[in-house]
Amino acid sequence: MLLSEMFEGAPEIEIQGLCIDSRKAKAGDLFFCLKGLEADGHQFAEKACKAGAAAVVHCDELKQCQGVFYIKVDNVNEELNRICDLFNGHPSQKMTVFGVTGTNGKTTTTSIISDVYNKPCGYMGTIAVRYGSVNKIPNLTTPDALEIHENLKEMTDYGMAGVAMEVSSHGLAMGRVDAVDFDVAIFTNLTYDHLDYHKTFAEYIRAKKLFFDNLPKEAFALINIDDRNGRVMVQNTRATVKTLSLQSMADFRCKILETHPDGMELRIDGREVWVHFLGRFNAYNLLCVYAAALLLGADREEVLQIMSTLHPVSGRFEFVRAADGTTAIVDYAHTPDALEKVLQTVEEIRRPGQQLFVLCGCGGDRDKAKRPEMAQIAVKYATTAILTSDNPRHEDPDAILDDMVAGLAPGDRYLRIADRAE
Repeated sequence: MLLSEMFEGAPEIEIQGLCIDSRKAKAGDLFFCLKGLEADGHQFAEKACKAGAAAVVHCDELKQCQGVFYIKVDNVNEELNRICDLFNGHPSQKMTVFGVTGTNGKTTTTSIISDVYNKPCGYMGTIAVRYGSVNKIPNLTTPDALEIHENLKEMTDYGMAGVAMEVSSHGLAMGRVDAVDFDVAIFTNLTYDHLDYHKTFAEYIRAKKLFFDNLPKEAFALINIDDRNGRVMVQNTRATVKTLSLQSMADFRCKILETHPDGMELRIDGREVWVHFLGRFNAYNLLCVYAAALLLGADREEVLQIMSTLHPVSGRFEFVRAADGTTAIVDYAHTPDALEKVLQTVEEIRRPGQQLFVLCGCGGDRDKAKRPEMAQIAVKYATTAILTSDNPRHEDPDAILDDMVAGLAPGDRYLRIADRAE
């Protein structure tokens, strides 16, 4: 693609690729000087040029290399989004795009949407980038703009008619999805999380709300109104707002009729359906999927039938049963609210006399305020809680455990084992 097709007044230089990491720069690339949390791309522009970059997009003054064309703009990130979309042929406009945001439920909801949607549908999120026979492991829940649009182009080239995307607060705050054309935006819930990055809960809400503020009027905004922040999300949206609830009147409603160790019976909009999922949180996730599919014209009976055949996503209330009757439940719960909801669900299905061991930890270089809360919730429900290491990153695992046990009282039943393998 010619540089002149991207920027008015630019020369007709053939651009071979887009780049934001000077270590990956190649001949003919257009390099963007992005300012990140830990590094400023302006510092690496010269390195990118020496690697063969043909042009550089920047907002600050920098030393210029001979033979390279420089384009100064007000906002490099905005231009990156626009050019990524343009360079890849506007892929999100060629497919139905579902976006799911919220503290909890994003992975389960998006993964099920990709299974339920009645046309070939990809998935992009925490556990994978998946379409057809392709399954890639991502680095981030919401990848950078380059990767997002490259993935979308690959999906359209492969024949995908839709994609379900997890949309994180980090990705929204950094503008990574600004040029993605969403058809349905879903809000699951909001609890305290990522305050290491957003600093305040108000900023966390503001980041999530950006998703709905930026929707086109042709889109649907689907919100969980049982969460008090649901209405806040759509205060300034141009999209058509639709609601869902387990507690009150809404456009889409669900009620849990029965719960068993291997699933639950739901009534969704007057129709009963058995699902291989457990927990109130999963009832919300499934209702989100059902509503999103129907908003885009799917057949209700077909959606319910498919939902009845599906099983939980790996690591999301996943059962592992031993021959002696012991049951392990693996869940990715990483916030106090998510952990409590998981353990409440375990309480509903636990038989009298069964012991419950809760093994949990908190990640390093992340929100420290939730560490004592996580430990308190673990000992509240457990026969014995086991506190251990969970991806300490650059922190001392024992220091993380110190933060966790600081919330516990004398007499609380727990073990402290820093070696996760043990």
